[in-house]
Amino acid sequence: MPHGTIHCFILPAVSMSTGTQIHQQTDPTNDQLGRRYVDSLNCDDLLSNAAEKKSIEEVLAGAELAPAQCLWTTEASGSVQLRMDELCPEQPITVHQMFTNSVQKYGKLTALASKRGNKWEKVTFSEYYHLSRMAAKGFLKLGLEQFHSVAILGFNSAEWFIAAVGTVFAGGIMAGIYTTNSPDACLYVAKDSRANVIVVENQKQLDKILQVKDKLPHLKAIVQYSGSLKEKLPNFYSWEEFMGLGLEVSDQELDEVISSQKANQCCALIYTSGTTGSPKGVMLSHDNITWTAHHASRAGDMQPAEIRQESLVSYLPLSHIAAQIYDLWTGIQWGEQVSFAQPDALKGSLVDTLREVTPTAHMGVPRVWEKIMEKIKEGISRCGYMKRKLVTWAMSVSLEANQRLTKYVIYSLVLQKLHAELGISNCVKFFSGAAPIGNETLQFFLGLNIWLYEAYGMSESSGPHFMSGPKAYRFSSCGKVVPGCRYKLVNVDADGIGEVCFWGRNVFMGFLNLEDKTKEALDEDGWLRSGDLGKVDEDGFLYITGRIKELIITAGGENVAPLSIEDAVKQELPIISNAMLIGDKRKFLSMLLTLKCTINPETTEPTDILSLGAVEFCQRHGSQSTKVSDIIGGKDKIVYQSIEEGIARVNSKATSNAQRIQKWTIIGKDFSIVGGELGPTMKLRRPVVLQMYHSEIESFYRE
Repeated sequence: MPHGTIHCFILPAVSMSTGTQIHQQTDPTNDQLGRRYVDSLNCDDLLSNAAEKKSIEEVLAGAELAPAQCLWTTEASGSVQLRMDELCPEQPITVHQMFTNSVQKYGKLTALASKRGNKWEKVTFSEYYHLSRMAAKGFLKLGLEQFHSVAILGFNSAEWFIAAVGTVFAGGIMAGIYTTNSPDACLYVAKDSRANVIVVENQKQLDKILQVKDKLPHLKAIVQYSGSLKEKLPNFYSWEEFMGLGLEVSDQELDEVISSQKANQCCALIYTSGTTGSPKGVMLSHDNITWTAHHASRAGDMQPAEIRQESLVSYLPLSHIAAQIYDLWTGIQWGEQVSFAQPDALKGSLVDTLREVTPTAHMGVPRVWEKIMEKIKEGISRCGYMKRKLVTWAMSVSLEANQRLTKYVIYSLVLQKLHAELGISNCVKFFSGAAPIGNETLQFFLGLNIWLYEAYGMSESSGPHFMSGPKAYRFSSCGKVVPGCRYKLVNVDADGIGEVCFWGRNVFMGFLNLEDKTKEALDEDGWLRSGDLGKVDEDGFLYITGRIKELIITAGGENVAPLSIEDAVKQELPIISNAMLIGDKRKFLSMLLTLKCTINPETTEPTDILSLGAVEFCQRHGSQSTKVSDIIGGKDKIVYQSIEEGIARVNSKATSNAQRIQKWTIIGKDFSIVGGELGPTMKLRRPVVLQMYHSEIESFYRE
């Protein structure tokens, strides 16, 4: 058997050596959980294949799959064996098959809603499907070749969705590009994915492509979906012109392309952020997407439209797996209504959209939830004395109360109006993903009777591998493994902490054109290494404790996970926005701090003006500072002393002297996406920060 060849219908060897724990979704607790999802919702679809009692060989024999000899590939045209076993025996299907199944059930329901001016324009699932077919024919007319990409660069919109689905229908590979990418970063994605067509939102994004288009040998056309073209150039099309091209291609020609597609072939590329090198193209198959859209969403208790149509607002970057699987693919799978926020959603307009849409479920990344928390706190502080005391009291009781009746009374009397002001009065599920969320944020929203359900996974697992939900929640946990998936912990230490590894139908095909990186990501049995450290309690709840690459190993050989210490500092000192621990190969730990400040609504850059919460912190400690520049450089000795005391309190809880913060400094500007310190989902880019603030860090360690 060639190196790397693993037959997917043979389960991986289970190592029982010291330091490895292997788990699957057949232990009693997890099995009961999976059964409750089905029984409580009267949906038998999760277990339908099991009921038929077909063997894996019988299911595979009935599936139309491309020949494959291995679990992974690095070629765009490659195919893979599927990780099918008794936990996930469902028939593999393509994206087109998933969509046609949904059209049969949900055809007349609203699928997409876009606000044009003051009016919401809605598209049904039947219309959505036919528009996607028209886009597919347009791509074929433009010369889209099989397994070449259509790169999409723009803010979330119906056109983004239609272009993505149309690409897949046409036999291409959809590849999202972050709107914050530079021209060179756009070039990398488009060139690596062999883009035949690039779809851009507007002139701003088009200008990036115009700077690099001559370096794209496979590029045949550019389509702009918002605004008018500044000038008409060869092979440049408006959205209306592009959709009109589909009239020149027959349905028969498209159907032949669709019928040739196999569930174990690539249809989507998710590019990693590239914080430690060039971005990697994560290849996802039809089966990765359709299986995950079906199962992970059910683990989060998202309802099929037959029971109740879910409504959500799309605003997070669709080039990230979290938003793409949650907004786009799960929306098709379960007949959800997706309403699109305005492009300035994260500049302040999101709450306006939420008030209009009143979604039933909402997802945010931790930084978004933190910003919402800060805004709510500012709003409460502006209330009159009695109202402020009433809301604060209600939140404290809601957080501590255990009896359902008490919570209901508090909510109905005090918190209901606040929920309505936020646009979440109909929302029953709140999700957080893409990065760890701090306990302070979780506790704050529990005080509002809002339970934030964490999802944990990665691009390489097609999104969530662990999910919290109404039936599987534990404070600060990522939840339980998605039914049908497996996990194991390797190199487990004395505290039960080890690297989390994944197995399931959601595990990716490989990194495009990167064989060595693919082999690094998968162990010899085909398990996906997450690179994250975690532990699992006796009930199967996962707790992430850190990231292996972020683990600090001091000069004295002590291992320090930075996340818990950073969270403790931010919780102890509410004036702190970002905290980054330093100390790898150093004699002691140090920390970079930034202060909470207001954001320029036009540029999204942090300003010099302290946030209202930060000003209140200063006032409570006797300082009159209102700007970051009033404090940094030791100008405000009161604030510096308060921070020193807060860090001392954190240090007092450290397990050893090596875990204590010895030195710290305040950076003059908060971290941001535009500044480069944060990634597109507002996750801290540690290697970038280390480079940007090299001199400040070195000053800690000068003798």
